[in-house]
Amino acid sequence: MSLKENRTTGSALSAPGISIKPEPEELHAVPSSESTRHNSKNLTSTPTIKAEPSDSKPVLSDRGIATAPINVTLNSQHNLSSASDVKNFKPEPEPPHRQTVHEPMLYQLYDSADNISYTPEAALQAGLGMVKTLKAGINKLELGSKLRKDVWLREIDNLLGQGAPTTMIAVCGATGAGKSSILNALLDDNIVPTSGMRACTAVVTEIAYHDAPTINADVSFLSEAEWRAELAVLLDDLVDGDGNLKRTTDLRSDSGVAWHKVHAVYPSIAQDQLIQLTVDQILARDKNIANVLGTTKKISAKNSMIFAQEIAKYIDSKDQKRGSKKDKTKVSDNSLMSILTKDKNNETKKKDHGPALWPLIRQVNVRCNAQALSTGAILVDLPGVADANAARNSIAKDYMKKCDCIWILAPITRAVDDKTARDLLGEAFKLQLMMDGNYDAHTITFIASKCDDISCSEVIPALGVEDDPELEEIEGRIEQYKEETADLKEKKTDVESSMKAIDKRLKEVRAFLAEYEQHKTALENGEIFAPQLTTTAHKMAQSAGKKRKNTRRGKSGSPKRHKSFGDDDDDDFEIDDIDDDISDDIHVDDSDEEEENDSDGEEDTKDESEEEVTVEVLQEKISDAKEAIKDGREQLNNARKARKDAVDALSNLKKKETKAQRDKNAFCSLKRSEFSRDVLKEDFRVGLKDLDDAAAEERNPDSFDPTQNLRNYDEIDLPVFTCSSRDYVRITGQVKGDGDPSCFSNVEDTGIPSLRQWCHQLTISSRSRAAKQFHTHLKTFANSVRVYVGGIGDVTIADRESLREKWESTPQGWEGMYDSDGDMPYWRSSPDPMSAHPFQAFRGMMSRALEGRLFSMSNQPSLKVDARGEPIGVTPRLVKEFGAHVEKSVSDLQDLFRDGLEDKCQVGAANAAEGAVQHVGEFAGSMHWATYRATLRRHGSWRRDLNVELVTPFTRNIASSWSMLFESDLFASLSDAIMTCINKLITDVEASAAAGLKDRVHAQSSVSQEEARHALGQTMEVVKEALGKEQKEISRCLAPHVQNELTNGYNLALEERGTGSVARQKAVFHNYVDGHKHDVFDGGAEVLMGRLSTAAETIGKALNESLRELAEKIEVSLAVLWEGTQDAPGQVRARLQIIQSVSELLDQLIMWSKAAEKTSTAS
Repeated sequence: MSLKENRTTGSALSAPGISIKPEPEELHAVPSSESTRHNSKNLTSTPTIKAEPSDSKPVLSDRGIATAPINVTLNSQHNLSSASDVKNFKPEPEPPHRQTVHEPMLYQLYDSADNISYTPEAALQAGLGMVKTLKAGINKLELGSKLRKDVWLREIDNLLGQGAPTTMIAVCGATGAGKSSILNALLDDNIVPTSGMRACTAVVTEIAYHDAPTINADVSFLSEAEWRAELAVLLDDLVDGDGNLKRTTDLRSDSGVAWHKVHAVYPSIAQDQLIQLTVDQILARDKNIANVLGTTKKISAKNSMIFAQEIAKYIDSKDQKRGSKKDKTKVSDNSLMSILTKDKNNETKKKDHGPALWPLIRQVNVRCNAQALSTGAILVDLPGVADANAARNSIAKDYMKKCDCIWILAPITRAVDDKTARDLLGEAFKLQLMMDGNYDAHTITFIASKCDDISCSEVIPALGVEDDPELEEIEGRIEQYKEETADLKEKKTDVESSMKAIDKRLKEVRAFLAEYEQHKTALENGEIFAPQLTTTAHKMAQSAGKKRKNTRRGKSGSPKRHKSFGDDDDDDFEIDDIDDDISDDIHVDDSDEEEENDSDGEEDTKDESEEEVTVEVLQEKISDAKEAIKDGREQLNNARKARKDAVDALSNLKKKETKAQRDKNAFCSLKRSEFSRDVLKEDFRVGLKDLDDAAAEERNPDSFDPTQNLRNYDEIDLPVFTCSSRDYVRITGQVKGDGDPSCFSNVEDTGIPSLRQWCHQLTISSRSRAAKQFHTHLKTFANSVRVYVGGIGDVTIADRESLREKWESTPQGWEGMYDSDGDMPYWRSSPDPMSAHPFQAFRGMMSRALEGRLFSMSNQPSLKVDARGEPIGVTPRLVKEFGAHVEKSVSDLQDLFRDGLEDKCQVGAANAAEGAVQHVGEFAGSMHWATYRATLRRHGSWRRDLNVELVTPFTRNIASSWSMLFESDLFASLSDAIMTCINKLITDVEASAAAGLKDRVHAQSSVSQEEARHALGQTMEVVKEALGKEQKEISRCLAPHVQNELTNGYNLALEERGTGSVARQKAVFHNYVDGHKHDVFDGGAEVLMGRLSTAAETIGKALNESLRELAEKIEVSLAVLWEGTQDAPGQVRARLQIIQSVSELLDQLIMWSKAAEKTSTAS
C-alpha cells in the first residue's frame, strides 16, 4: 500500500486524541502515477521503485502532498508556480477531518499534554522519532550550499546519536559482605553467583540493562602477555629464597593462592614439576589454554538457572576440596575443549578435573532485563580484595574513574561500630574521591547488609528499648503463647496416658471375650475347657482382695474417673467402670466399695468361685464384654480426637510464637537499623569535616581555627540503606529450599524495594536533564530548518547578492547533494541510530560529541579570499576571532594551574619525600616476610599498595586545592568572549544590509543568536566533561610514576637470596628509597604539572574544532538572507510538506515540555 494509505490506516486504528504514525518500510521515491493507485482492500505493502542514482530530483509523491491550499507564505513567485505545477496531481482524498498530508513520522501525535504519560525515556524516544521524520523531509530538499549540508548533517547525526544517559554505580565491599546476594535481590533474579565463586571476588562484573528476555554475558579473558606476567609472579610465589618449594596447603597464604591458580589452569602439572618449568614451557603444555587467551566468550540464556550453569563453566572453582592432597599431583586427560563441548549428562556423572578458566578471566559484562536497571543504572561489582593480577586491578581502577556513584557495602554488625563510615574507605581512597569531586553525599551511598543477622538479647539492652510499648506487646504475646503451649503439652500428655490405659483395658477385655466364647463353645459341644485368664484373674483377686478393701475402706462416692482432655463429660472413659464390668464377669469384685460388707474377703471369693458356669452365664459375660469393648472404642476415639485437637492447637501456637518471635526480631533489627543510620550519617559528617580541616590547615596553618565550620555539615545527609537480601528472596520465593524468613515478614522491611527505588532516583536528574537538552536542541534545529525552507519574499536579487558577496565564505556552485559515485545523498547512507535501542546509544555520547567535532578540512569547499589572499566571510572571521580567544583561554588555564597547584605540588613532594623512608620501614615491619617479598615481586602493589601509601602525603596536600580548582567554572570568560564576537558579527551583518532587508536581517539575527547560545552551551558542556575526565586521569598518575621510579629498587631487593635475605631485601629497598626519594617525588610534581599543561593545550585544540563548527552553523543560519530557493515543482511541494511537519513537530515539543513540568510539579 502507499505511504498515504499507511498513514490513514494508522490514524484510524489509533486511540482517540492520538494519531500513530507508523514507520514506512522504505523511504525510496516512486513515480507519481503509482501514488494515486490505492487499493483499500489490500493492506500489504506494494513494491516500491527506487529512484535511479542519476536522478538528482527524485519524485517525492510517495510522501504525499497537500489536497487543499496551505496558508504558508513563501514568496509571490513560489506561490504562482506551485499553483500551476501541482494542478494536475490528483491524490486520493483523505477523510474530512484530515485535509492535509503529513510527512511519514515515527512518533505519536497528541492533542494535549494531559494525554502524555511523561518519562524522560518516553520524551527521548519521541524526540528521536521526530528527528527521524525531520531527516526524511530534509532528504527531499536540494540544498545548494555544501556548507549547509555539512552543518545539517552534523546536527542530525548528533541528535540521532543521543539517548537516555546511563549512571554507573560502583559497588565496593569486603569479601563476605554479601554483595552478590544484595545484587541478586536488587535484580529480582539469581544472576550473580553466590557460591563456589573464586573469580567473583577478583573479577570486575558489570551488570547493565537490555530489553531482551534473555540474560547475556561477555566473558573476556586475559591476553597472552597479561597471563605471562601473572604466571611469572605466581611461580616466584611458589618458591622460597633458596629456590625450594613452599608449603601450599594453606590457601590463604601467598604460595597457596599461587598454587591454587596455576593448578586450576594446568591440573596435570605437579608441584615439584611446576617449579622446574619456565613460563614458555607452561604455556606450551596446553595449546587450548593458549587459544583462549585474549578471546571473549559470549553467553546467552533464557533464564537465570541456565545462565548460572553456563557461566559456571568459566568462573567456578571445581577442584578446591579440603583434605584432598591427591588433587595436587593427579594427572588429568581432560582438555579445555572437553569442558566447553562435553555433554551435560556427563557433567553430573563424572568428576571434572580438567582445566578451570576462572584465573584467566579479565572481566565479565552481563546484560539482563532487570527492572532496577531499566532507567539507565549500571552496577559494577568491584573486587572485594586486592588481586594478584595487574590487569584486573587496572580495570577496577578504571571503573572507579568512570563511575558516577559509589555504593559502600558492609555487614550491619560492622556498621554499629564506631567510625565505620570514616575508617572503611581509607585515607588514600577518600583523598582520591575528593580530587574527583565525588566525596559527598550525592555520590556515596552506604548499604548495611545482613540485617536479618540479629540477637535480640544483645540489641535490646544495647539500644535501651526494654520499655518500648511495641516490644512489650510483642513479648507479652510470646509469653502468652509459651504459657498456652505448656498447658496444652500437659493436657496432651494426660490424654496420651489415658489412651494407653484404655487401649490396655481393651486388649484385656478382648482376651476375656475370646476365652468366654471358646468356653461357651466347649460347653455346647460337651467338651472339657480349662479357662486360663479367668483362673489367673481369680488368683490375683484372692491375693489382692483384702488389700483393696483395706485401701478403699472409708471412701464413698462414685469411682475415680480418668478424665480426657478438656474435662468434657461426654468424652470421659470410665476405666474403673470397665474394670467393674470385667471383674463382675470374671467374679472379681473391685468395683463399688459401698456394696462391700464387712465379711471376710476369702469367704466372699469362695462363694463366688463356687457359682456354676453355664452357657447362659457365659453368654451374659460375652454380651457384657462386647458392650464394654464398644464403649471403650468410643471413648478411645474421643481421646484420639482430643489428642489431635491438642496437636493442632500446639501447631497453631507454634506458628503464632514463631511469628511473634519474627516480629520481635524485625522490631530489634529495625531499631538497630535506625540507630546505625544515624551513626553512619554522623560519622560521614565528621569524616568530611576532618578532611576539610586538614585541607584548611595545609592552606593557612597560622589562621586555621578548627572550631569554624567550612560548610553546614548538618545539611549533609549520607544515603544509608539497611537491607536483608536473605529474607527478601525467601519472602518473594526467589530461591527455593531456604525455608521461611528468619526476621522479616514484610518485603518493605527488608530494605530491598527502597534500594531499588534509589537506583531509579540516582538516574532521574541526568535523564530529565538529557531529555530537556535534547528537546531544546531539536527545537532550535527545527526552527532553523523552517526559516530556511520558508524563504524570504520581496527581496531583490541585487540585495541578496550584496550580502552574499560580503558574508558568504564559500563560492557558489557546490553541489554535493550526492556522493562521489552519484548514488544516494550521503546523509541517507549514514548509519541509522534508530535501528538500535535508543537508550543504549547514549553511552559515551559526550566523548563522541567531542571527537565528532574534529573537522576534516579535506571535506571543506575552497574559501573565498580577498585581494590579499585572506579568507573572507562569516566563518573565516569568526574562526579567527574564536582562535584568539581560545589561545588566551589556554594560556589563562595554564597560569591558573600553576598559580593554584604548583606550589602545593612542591610542598606535597617535600612532605612525601620526608616521610618516605620511615613509611617504607613501617610497611616492611607490618607484614609477614613472604607477603613482603610478594609485594616486592609485584613492584609494591599487592594486598596493600606501597606506591599509593608513599604518595598519600603528596595527595593530601593538593586534594582540597585540586578539587576547588576543577569544580570552578574555568570557561566562563571564554563563553562571554565568544558570544561577544558573535553579537558583533551579527551587528555588522545588519549594518551592511540594504534598507529593505534590515527588518528581515534583524529578525534572523535573533534566531541566529539563539542558535549560537544553545550550540555554545553544548560545546562548553562537552569541553568541561572532557576536562573532568582528563583531570581524573592526571590525578591518578602519581602512584604509577612512583612505581615506575622505584622499579629498579624493587628488583634490586629481589636479587637478595639465601640465608638472611629478608633482612637484606628490606635494607636494600630502604636504602634505595632513601637515595632517590627527592628525585622520585619532585619528578612526580613535574609530571603532574606537565600533564595539566598538555591537557590545557588539548582542550584548546578541541575548542578550536568545536568553535569552527559553531562558526559554520552561524553562517548557515544567516545564509537564508542571501540564499534563494529552487522553484521546481517537486521542491515547492517538499518545502510545503516540511514546513507543515516542522510546525506539527514544534507543537508536539511544546506539549512534551508542559507534560514534563506537570510531572516535575507532581513529584
